[in-house]
Amino acid sequence: MGKLFIGEYTHNVDQKGRLAIPVKFRAHLSGGAVITHGLDRCLFLYTQKDWEVLAQKLVALPISQSNSRAFARLMLAGAMDVQLDAQGRILIPDYLRPYAGVSKKAVLAGLYNRIEVWNEKRWQEYKLKTEKESDEIAEKMRELGI
Repeated sequence: MGKLFIGEYTHNVDQKGRLAIPVKFRAHLSGGAVITHGLDRCLFLYTQKDWEVLAQKLVALPISQSNSRAFARLMLAGAMDVQLDAQGRILIPDYLRPYAGVSKKAVLAGLYNRIEVWNEKRWQEYKLKTEKESDEIAEKMRELGI
């Protein structure tokens, strides 16, 4: 299982939809990456290897369950292979930018085996809400053994 992505970075998105990847993440993505719809209206960016692991789990979900089909469609149909250009940028596909509201500035949040790409304002709102609810969240994590 994957690379160690941690930290929070804010980068500009140019008019063509190109987003600079933080320097410390670039080597991990040099072998190719996949970007797709994420949860909470962000985008998920995976290394090719970690994407393959996730994709295998998604195709193994029971096709008879509507939630399984919906989640697989969200993740798989929305996915696109991306490559770093010479300046260390990826091109976010046109159809993904509106979903996440990514236009001028984006926050790249490292979450160990994936990078989340957020609209800057939406990320700040999400962080504030989560920080206010941190005690309740911690209680729920205790139930999961964390």
